[in-house]
Amino acid sequence: MNFNFLSPVSDTVLAHNQLLSPLCLGQKIKIHSEQQGIPDLNNVKIVILGVLENRNDINYIGEDFNLNEIRKSLYTLYPGNWGTNVVDLGDIEKGETAEDTYFALKETLTLLVENKIIPIIIGGSQDLTYSAYRAYDSLIPMVNIVNVDKSFDLGDTSKPINNTSFVGKIVLDEPYNLFNYSIVGYQTYFNSQEEIDLMERLYFESYRLGEVSNDITLVEPVMRDANIVTVDLGALKASEVSLRQKVSPNGLDGKEICAVARYAGISNKVSSFGIYEYKPSQDDEITAMLVSQMIWYFIEGVNCRVNDDDFSKSENHQKFITLAESHELIFYKSTKTGRWWIEIPFLANVNNKLKKHTLLPCTHQDYLDACNDIIPERWYKAYQKNSV
Repeated sequence: MNFNFLSPVSDTVLAHNQLLSPLCLGQKIKIHSEQQGIPDLNNVKIVILGVLENRNDINYIGEDFNLNEIRKSLYTLYPGNWGTNVVDLGDIEKGETAEDTYFALKETLTLLVENKIIPIIIGGSQDLTYSAYRAYDSLIPMVNIVNVDKSFDLGDTSKPINNTSFVGKIVLDEPYNLFNYSIVGYQTYFNSQEEIDLMERLYFESYRLGEVSNDITLVEPVMRDANIVTVDLGALKASEVSLRQKVSPNGLDGKEICAVARYAGISNKVSSFGIYEYKPSQDDEITAMLVSQMIWYFIEGVNCRVNDDDFSKSENHQKFITLAESHELIFYKSTKTGRWWIEIPFLANVNNKLKKHTLLPCTHQDYLDACNDIIPERWYKAYQKNSV
Protein backbone atom coordinates (compact mmCIF):
# COMPACT_ATOMS: atom_id res chain seq x y z
CA MET A 1 0.00 0.00 0.00
CA ASN A 2 1.30 3.40 -0.95
CA PHE A 3 0.78 6.19 1.59
CA ASN A 4 2.36 9.28 0.06
CA PHE A 5 0.72 11.78 2.38
CA LEU A 6 1.99 10.59 5.76
CA SER A 7 4.68 12.15 7.94
CA PRO A 8 6.29 10.11 10.75
CA VAL A 9 5.66 10.38 14.49
CA SER A 10 7.99 13.01 15.97
CA ASP A 11 11.34 12.00 17.48
CA THR A 12 10.32 13.69 20.76
CA VAL A 13 7.43 11.24 21.17
CA LEU A 14 9.59 8.28 20.15
CA ALA A 15 12.29 9.26 22.67
CA HIS A 16 9.61 9.47 25.39
CA ASN A 17 8.34 6.05 24.28
CA GLN A 18 11.77 4.46 24.72
CA LEU A 19 11.62 5.16 28.47
CA LEU A 20 8.34 3.29 28.98
CA SER A 21 7.82 -0.20 30.36
CA PRO A 22 8.06 -2.90 27.65
CA LEU A 23 4.49 -3.84 28.63
CA CYS A 24 3.04 -0.43 27.64
CA LEU A 25 0.98 0.07 24.48
CA GLY A 26 3.69 2.26 22.94
CA GLN A 27 6.11 -0.69 23.08
CA LYS A 28 3.55 -3.16 21.72
CA ILE A 29 2.41 -1.33 18.59
CA LYS A 30 4.32 -0.54 15.41
CA ILE A 31 5.04 3.15 14.79
CA HIS A 32 5.82 5.10 11.61
CA SER A 33 9.20 6.71 12.29
CA GLU A 34 11.76 8.65 10.27
CA GLN A 35 14.30 5.84 10.65
CA GLN A 36 12.07 2.79 10.09
CA GLY A 37 9.52 4.22 7.64
CA ILE A 38 5.91 3.04 7.41
CA PRO A 39 5.37 -0.37 9.06
CA ASP A 40 4.07 -3.35 7.10
CA LEU A 41 0.27 -3.38 7.35
CA ASN A 42 -0.24 -7.10 6.68
CA ASN A 43 -2.55 -8.56 9.36
CA VAL A 44 -3.06 -5.10 10.86
CA LYS A 45 -6.64 -4.41 11.99
CA ILE A 46 -6.43 -0.84 13.36
CA VAL A 47 -4.33 2.22 12.50
CA ILE A 48 -4.01 5.54 14.31
CA LEU A 49 -3.88 8.52 11.96
CA GLY A 50 -3.41 12.17 12.89
CA VAL A 51 -4.68 14.96 10.63
CA LEU A 52 -3.23 18.38 11.41
CA GLU A 53 -5.88 20.42 9.58
CA ASN A 54 -7.94 23.10 11.34
CA ARG A 55 -8.19 25.94 8.82
CA ASN A 56 -11.95 25.54 8.31
CA ASP A 57 -12.64 25.90 12.02
CA ILE A 58 -14.84 29.02 12.30
CA ASN A 59 -12.59 30.19 15.16
CA TYR A 60 -9.31 29.56 13.31
CA ILE A 61 -6.78 32.36 13.89
CA GLY A 62 -3.73 30.88 12.20
CA GLU A 63 -2.44 28.59 14.92
CA ASP A 64 -0.77 25.23 14.24
CA PHE A 65 -1.05 22.23 16.54
CA ASN A 66 0.37 18.76 16.99
CA LEU A 67 -0.76 15.50 18.58
CA ASN A 68 2.38 14.77 20.61
CA GLU A 69 0.64 14.93 23.99
CA ILE A 70 -2.09 12.51 22.90
CA ARG A 71 0.50 10.05 21.61
CA LYS A 72 2.58 10.31 24.79
CA SER A 73 -0.52 9.61 26.91
CA LEU A 74 -1.72 6.78 24.66
CA TYR A 75 1.64 5.04 24.62
CA THR A 76 1.76 4.96 28.45
CA LEU A 77 -1.48 2.93 28.71
CA TYR A 78 -1.33 -0.85 29.02
CA PRO A 79 -3.08 -2.89 26.30
CA GLY A 80 -5.93 -5.21 27.19
CA ASN A 81 -6.00 -8.89 26.33
CA TRP A 82 -6.00 -8.01 22.64
CA GLY A 83 -5.31 -10.09 19.58
CA THR A 84 -5.53 -7.08 17.30
CA ASN A 85 -2.47 -5.56 15.65
CA VAL A 86 -2.31 -1.76 15.88
CA VAL A 87 -0.07 0.63 13.92
CA ASP A 88 0.47 4.37 14.43
CA LEU A 89 0.75 5.69 10.88
CA GLY A 90 1.79 9.20 11.90
CA ASP A 91 0.16 12.36 10.54
CA ILE A 92 -1.29 13.93 7.44
CA GLU A 93 0.19 17.44 7.50
CA LYS A 94 -1.66 20.54 6.34
CA GLY A 95 -1.73 20.71 2.55
CA GLU A 96 -1.28 23.87 0.47
CA THR A 97 -5.02 24.39 1.00
CA ALA A 98 -7.59 22.68 3.22
CA GLU A 99 -8.94 20.97 0.07
CA ASP A 100 -5.51 19.38 -0.45
CA THR A 101 -5.69 17.94 3.08
CA TYR A 102 -9.23 16.68 2.39
CA PHE A 103 -7.97 14.93 -0.73
CA ALA A 104 -5.03 13.34 1.12
CA LEU A 105 -7.33 12.09 3.90
CA LYS A 106 -9.93 10.76 1.46
CA GLU A 107 -7.33 8.81 -0.56
CA THR A 108 -5.68 7.40 2.57
CA LEU A 109 -8.99 6.32 4.15
CA THR A 110 -10.25 4.72 0.93
CA LEU A 111 -7.09 2.61 0.79
CA LEU A 112 -7.38 1.58 4.45
CA VAL A 113 -11.11 0.77 4.48
CA GLU A 114 -10.77 -1.13 1.19
CA ASN A 115 -8.16 -3.32 2.89
CA LYS A 116 -10.38 -3.93 5.95
CA ILE A 117 -8.20 -1.76 8.19
CA ILE A 118 -10.05 0.49 10.66
CA PRO A 119 -8.61 4.03 10.93
CA ILE A 120 -8.83 5.96 14.21
CA ILE A 121 -8.52 9.57 13.05
CA ILE A 122 -7.40 12.23 15.52
CA GLY A 123 -8.00 15.58 14.00
CA GLY A 124 -8.32 19.27 14.10
CA SER A 125 -11.65 20.58 12.88
CA GLN A 126 -14.61 18.26 12.43
CA ASP A 127 -15.20 19.21 8.79
CA LEU A 128 -12.65 16.43 8.12
CA THR A 129 -15.64 14.11 8.55
CA TYR A 130 -16.70 15.21 5.05
CA SER A 131 -13.51 13.62 3.64
CA ALA A 132 -14.08 10.48 5.71
CA TYR A 133 -17.57 10.24 4.15
CA ARG A 134 -16.27 10.83 0.61
CA ALA A 135 -13.71 8.04 1.12
CA TYR A 136 -16.64 5.59 0.85
CA ASP A 137 -17.85 6.86 -2.56
CA SER A 138 -16.32 3.92 -4.42
CA LEU A 139 -16.71 1.38 -1.59
CA ILE A 140 -20.36 1.07 -0.52
CA PRO A 141 -23.61 2.47 -1.98
CA MET A 142 -25.12 3.86 1.24
CA VAL A 143 -23.36 5.26 4.31
CA ASN A 144 -24.61 5.69 7.89
CA ILE A 145 -22.92 8.35 10.04
CA VAL A 146 -23.18 8.78 13.80
CA ASN A 147 -22.02 12.12 15.20
CA VAL A 148 -21.36 12.49 18.94
CA ASP A 149 -21.79 16.23 19.26
CA LYS A 150 -23.54 19.06 21.08
CA SER A 151 -24.94 20.42 17.79
CA PHE A 152 -26.18 19.04 14.45
CA ASP A 153 -23.61 20.86 12.26
CA LEU A 154 -26.10 21.23 9.37
CA GLY A 155 -25.06 24.90 9.02
CA ASP A 156 -25.41 27.22 6.05
CA THR A 157 -24.59 25.14 2.98
CA SER A 158 -24.59 28.17 0.65
CA LYS A 159 -21.21 29.17 2.20
CA PRO A 160 -17.89 27.30 1.99
CA ILE A 161 -17.59 24.24 4.21
CA ASN A 162 -16.57 24.70 7.86
CA ASN A 163 -16.74 22.72 11.09
CA THR A 164 -20.34 23.80 11.76
CA SER A 165 -21.78 23.07 8.28
CA PHE A 166 -20.12 19.86 7.07
CA VAL A 167 -23.24 17.72 7.67
CA GLY A 168 -25.29 20.01 5.43
CA LYS A 169 -22.66 19.50 2.71
CA ILE A 170 -22.78 15.72 3.21
CA VAL A 171 -26.59 15.78 2.80
CA LEU A 172 -26.64 18.07 -0.28
CA ASP A 173 -23.49 17.25 -2.26
CA GLU A 174 -23.48 14.64 -5.02
CA PRO A 175 -23.05 11.72 -5.12
CA TYR A 176 -25.86 11.21 -2.59
CA ASN A 177 -24.53 8.30 -0.53
CA LEU A 178 -25.88 9.22 2.91
CA PHE A 179 -28.64 6.91 4.10
CA ASN A 180 -28.86 7.83 7.77
CA TYR A 181 -27.37 10.47 10.05
CA SER A 182 -27.70 10.12 13.82
CA ILE A 183 -26.57 12.55 16.48
CA VAL A 184 -25.79 11.45 20.02
CA GLY A 185 -25.68 13.82 22.99
CA TYR A 186 -26.98 17.01 21.35
CA GLN A 187 -27.94 19.97 23.56
CA THR A 188 -31.08 21.75 22.40
CA TYR A 189 -29.94 25.30 23.20
CA PHE A 190 -27.00 24.91 20.76
CA ASN A 191 -29.37 24.15 17.85
CA SER A 192 -31.91 26.36 16.10
CA GLN A 193 -35.51 25.16 15.96
CA GLU A 194 -35.24 25.18 12.15
CA GLU A 195 -32.40 22.64 12.32
CA ILE A 196 -34.30 20.48 14.81
CA ASP A 197 -37.35 20.52 12.48
CA LEU A 198 -35.16 19.69 9.47
CA MET A 199 -33.71 16.66 11.28
CA GLU A 200 -37.29 15.46 11.85
CA ARG A 201 -38.30 16.02 8.23
CA LEU A 202 -35.29 14.08 6.97
CA TYR A 203 -36.12 11.24 9.42
CA PHE A 204 -32.65 11.48 10.90
CA GLU A 205 -32.16 10.29 14.47
CA SER A 206 -31.26 12.57 17.36
CA TYR A 207 -30.61 11.68 20.99
CA ARG A 208 -30.50 14.46 23.55
CA LEU A 209 -27.79 14.63 26.17
CA GLY A 210 -30.33 13.90 28.93
CA GLU A 211 -31.54 10.72 27.22
CA VAL A 212 -28.00 9.45 26.67
CA SER A 213 -26.85 10.27 30.23
CA ASN A 214 -29.97 8.63 31.64
CA ASP A 215 -29.37 5.38 29.72
CA ILE A 216 -26.04 5.05 27.91
CA THR A 217 -27.11 1.69 26.42
CA LEU A 218 -29.35 3.62 23.96
CA VAL A 219 -26.16 4.34 22.02
CA GLU A 220 -25.33 0.67 21.30
CA PRO A 221 -27.91 -0.08 18.55
CA VAL A 222 -27.24 3.32 16.94
CA MET A 223 -23.52 2.50 16.73
CA ARG A 224 -24.27 -1.03 15.49
CA ASP A 225 -25.75 0.49 12.34
CA ALA A 226 -22.96 3.05 11.69
CA ASN A 227 -20.17 2.97 9.11
CA ILE A 228 -18.56 6.21 10.24
CA VAL A 229 -18.47 7.51 13.82
CA THR A 230 -17.32 11.09 14.35
CA VAL A 231 -16.81 12.63 17.81
CA ASP A 232 -16.62 16.36 18.53
CA LEU A 233 -14.71 16.91 21.78
CA GLY A 234 -17.04 19.89 22.33
CA ALA A 235 -19.65 17.31 23.36
CA LEU A 236 -17.73 16.83 26.63
CA LYS A 237 -18.57 18.78 29.76
CA ALA A 238 -16.07 21.53 30.64
CA SER A 239 -14.98 19.89 33.92
CA GLU A 240 -13.60 16.89 31.99
CA VAL A 241 -11.16 18.76 29.73
CA SER A 242 -8.33 21.31 29.72
CA LEU A 243 -8.62 25.06 29.44
CA ARG A 244 -8.85 25.64 25.66
CA GLN A 245 -11.09 22.61 25.23
CA LYS A 246 -13.92 23.88 27.44
CA VAL A 247 -17.17 24.53 25.54
CA SER A 248 -20.12 23.98 27.87
CA PRO A 249 -20.70 23.22 31.58
CA ASN A 250 -22.99 20.44 30.36
CA GLY A 251 -21.99 17.49 28.22
CA LEU A 252 -20.91 13.87 28.33
CA ASP A 253 -18.53 12.95 31.11
CA GLY A 254 -15.34 10.88 30.72
CA LYS A 255 -16.97 7.59 31.63
CA GLU A 256 -19.84 8.14 29.17
CA ILE A 257 -17.62 9.09 26.22
CA CYS A 258 -15.45 6.02 26.84
CA ALA A 259 -18.60 3.84 26.87
CA VAL A 260 -19.66 5.46 23.57
CA ALA A 261 -16.20 4.74 22.09
CA ARG A 262 -16.45 1.09 23.20
CA TYR A 263 -19.92 0.72 21.66
CA ALA A 264 -18.49 2.11 18.40
CA GLY A 265 -15.69 -0.46 18.56
CA ILE A 266 -18.04 -3.38 19.24
CA SER A 267 -20.13 -2.55 16.15
CA ASN A 268 -19.33 -4.92 13.27
CA LYS A 269 -20.13 -2.16 10.76
CA VAL A 270 -18.02 0.73 12.07
CA SER A 271 -15.03 1.01 9.74
CA SER A 272 -13.87 4.56 10.57
CA PHE A 273 -13.70 6.33 13.95
CA GLY A 274 -12.76 10.00 14.23
CA ILE A 275 -12.06 12.24 17.23
CA TYR A 276 -12.04 15.92 16.27
CA GLU A 277 -11.80 19.49 17.57
CA TYR A 278 -8.67 18.82 19.63
CA LYS A 279 -7.07 22.09 20.79
CA PRO A 280 -3.84 21.65 22.74
CA SER A 281 -3.03 24.12 25.53
CA GLN A 282 -0.45 24.51 28.30
CA ASP A 283 -2.53 22.43 30.72
CA ASP A 284 -3.16 19.84 28.03
CA GLU A 285 -2.55 16.59 29.92
CA ILE A 286 -6.12 15.89 30.94
CA THR A 287 -7.68 16.20 27.45
CA ALA A 288 -4.83 14.19 25.93
CA MET A 289 -5.35 11.42 28.48
CA LEU A 290 -9.13 11.37 27.92
CA VAL A 291 -8.67 11.12 24.13
CA SER A 292 -6.15 8.31 24.73
CA GLN A 293 -8.65 6.44 26.89
CA MET A 294 -11.34 6.87 24.19
CA ILE A 295 -8.92 5.32 21.67
CA TRP A 296 -8.13 2.52 24.16
CA TYR A 297 -11.84 1.72 24.62
CA PHE A 298 -12.47 1.76 20.88
CA ILE A 299 -9.65 -0.75 20.33
CA GLU A 300 -11.02 -2.82 23.24
CA GLY A 301 -14.44 -2.80 21.54
CA VAL A 302 -12.99 -3.97 18.20
CA ASN A 303 -11.36 -6.87 20.06
CA CYS A 304 -14.76 -7.83 21.49
CA ARG A 305 -16.57 -7.93 18.14
CA VAL A 306 -18.80 -10.98 17.63
CA ASN A 307 -20.19 -11.95 14.25
CA ASP A 308 -23.79 -12.18 15.45
CA ASP A 309 -25.55 -10.62 12.44
CA ASP A 310 -25.60 -13.66 10.15
CA PHE A 311 -29.27 -14.55 9.93
CA SER A 312 -28.96 -17.16 7.17
CA LYS A 313 -28.97 -20.01 9.73
CA SER A 314 -31.97 -20.30 12.02
CA GLU A 315 -29.92 -21.58 14.97
CA ASN A 316 -28.14 -18.19 15.14
CA HIS A 317 -31.27 -16.31 16.16
CA GLN A 318 -34.75 -16.40 17.61
CA LYS A 319 -37.58 -14.78 15.67
CA PHE A 320 -40.47 -12.88 17.30
CA ILE A 321 -43.52 -11.48 15.50
CA THR A 322 -45.84 -8.94 17.08
CA LEU A 323 -48.53 -6.47 15.96
CA ALA A 324 -48.29 -2.77 16.78
CA GLU A 325 -50.70 -0.15 15.43
CA SER A 326 -51.73 -2.56 12.63
CA HIS A 327 -48.09 -3.09 11.52
CA GLU A 328 -46.67 -6.58 11.71
CA LEU A 329 -43.26 -6.15 13.34
CA ILE A 330 -40.65 -8.90 13.08
CA PHE A 331 -37.84 -9.02 15.62
CA TYR A 332 -34.70 -11.16 15.75
CA LYS A 333 -32.60 -11.92 18.80
CA SER A 334 -29.06 -13.25 18.43
CA THR A 335 -28.48 -16.50 20.33
CA LYS A 336 -24.77 -15.59 20.56
CA THR A 337 -24.97 -12.15 22.13
CA GLY A 338 -28.62 -11.48 22.99
CA ARG A 339 -28.63 -8.38 20.76
CA TRP A 340 -31.89 -7.46 18.98
CA TRP A 341 -32.84 -6.40 15.43
CA ILE A 342 -36.11 -5.37 13.82
CA GLU A 343 -37.03 -5.94 10.19
CA ILE A 344 -37.85 -3.00 7.91
CA PRO A 345 -40.05 -4.36 5.12
CA PHE A 346 -39.21 -3.83 1.47
CA LEU A 347 -41.93 -1.71 -0.16
CA ALA A 348 -42.32 -3.30 -3.61
CA ASN A 349 -44.19 -0.36 -5.17
CA VAL A 350 -41.60 2.21 -4.08
CA ASN A 351 -38.20 2.96 -5.59
CA ASN A 352 -36.54 2.55 -2.22
CA LYS A 353 -32.83 2.77 -1.49
CA LEU A 354 -32.34 -0.67 -0.03
CA LYS A 355 -34.23 -3.05 -2.32
CA LYS A 356 -34.46 -5.74 0.35
CA HIS A 357 -35.70 -6.53 3.79
CA THR A 358 -33.31 -4.70 6.06
CA LEU A 359 -32.55 -5.53 9.65
CA LEU A 360 -32.23 -2.51 11.89
CA PRO A 361 -30.44 -2.86 15.24
CA CYS A 362 -32.74 -2.19 18.19
CA THR A 363 -33.09 -2.89 21.91
CA HIS A 364 -35.02 -5.44 23.94
CA GLN A 365 -37.10 -2.48 25.17
CA ASP A 366 -38.21 -1.81 21.56
CA TYR A 367 -39.61 -5.34 21.45
CA LEU A 368 -41.39 -4.89 24.80
CA ASP A 369 -42.85 -1.58 23.55
CA ALA A 370 -44.09 -3.26 20.34
CA CYS A 371 -45.81 -5.91 22.47
CA ASN A 372 -47.63 -3.01 24.16
CA ASP A 373 -48.74 -1.57 20.79
CA ILE A 374 -46.03 1.13 20.65
CA ILE A 375 -44.08 1.38 17.39
CA PRO A 376 -40.33 1.89 18.00
CA GLU A 377 -39.25 5.33 16.80
CA ARG A 378 -36.15 3.95 15.00
CA TRP A 379 -38.34 1.57 13.00
CA TYR A 380 -40.81 4.34 12.12
CA LYS A 381 -38.07 6.69 10.85
CA ALA A 382 -36.34 3.95 8.84
CA TYR A 383 -39.71 2.86 7.40
CA GLN A 384 -40.59 6.42 6.38
CA LYS A 385 -37.13 6.99 4.87
CA ASN A 386 -37.51 3.75 2.96
CA SER A 387 -40.79 5.06 1.55
CA VAL A 388 -39.39 8.35 0.23
